[in-house]
Amino acid sequence: MPASYIGRFAPSPTGPLHAGSMVAALASWLDARAHGGRWLVRIEDVDVPRCVPGADRVILQQIADCGLLPDEPPLYQSQRSAQYQQALDDLVARGRAYPCACSRRDIEAEQQRLGRVKSRHGELVYPGTCRDGLHGKAPRAWRLRVPASIVPWTDRRLGPQTQDVEADVGDFVLKRADGYFAYQLAVVVDDGAQGITHIVRGEDLADNTARQILLQFALGLPTPAYLHTPLVLGANGEKLSKQNGALALDTRDPLLALKTAAAVLGLQVSGTTVGDCLTAATAQWAALWRATAKIQG
Repeated sequence: MPASYIGRFAPSPTGPLHAGSMVAALASWLDARAHGGRWLVRIEDVDVPRCVPGADRVILQQIADCGLLPDEPPLYQSQRSAQYQQALDDLVARGRAYPCACSRRDIEAEQQRLGRVKSRHGELVYPGTCRDGLHGKAPRAWRLRVPASIVPWTDRRLGPQTQDVEADVGDFVLKRADGYFAYQLAVVVDDGAQGITHIVRGEDLADNTARQILLQFALGLPTPAYLHTPLVLGANGEKLSKQNGALALDTRDPLLALKTAAAVLGLQVSGTTVGDCLTAATAQWAALWRATAKIQG
């Protein structure tokens, strides 16, 4: 197993962790420990208007209650605007990014004119209106110039994946009209800066991967290995999330929280202490993914 493994858990502080986010936290920790690697925590608070004051402290306490302790102090995206601007400036200087004057209403109107509907990713595909200039309008946002190509990647759980980012998303935003940097740029810059080699996160984020690979290539950064974990579903069959009223994870009984999350990952662990539970889960995780690697090989 590689000694250079560096993984991370990157929650957004829009509220406390729920059962679904605990699954991603545990999986990322287990994968790092099973590989003898380092595990980092990054607070993805770049979208300041959506962040809840104090939620970062609650999240850090929740994972600490469950014995998931990072190997370095947490990194906060809200403190890294200079690094994101430097990356954007580099892309602009090389013609890989450009200013955009379009509002959401402008994009919707153009899509209607073209007879298009939202993509399967639920996004308005940007039609490239400002690719060749602003046509006298003031810039609002900055976008990546997406190449016309299929982006292939392999997920350790989901297998081979592809996406035509140009057709499904279009030139996507790097810096928003409100002045905040977009998640896609921030996460790629930070993964590169922290030397992240393996990304383990929820399956709902899989659709972001092709865009992030394009940005990694554009910025000259390596592409990590990806593993997207199963989602925890609510009673209505939809993904459990803060947006649909998911309850905050109760860590007053950390063993129950850990065993519940482990079961979603296909692990049946026992133990009377957090340490024993994590030791057993790490051994099972390592065995599970050794077996998976042999089958795929």
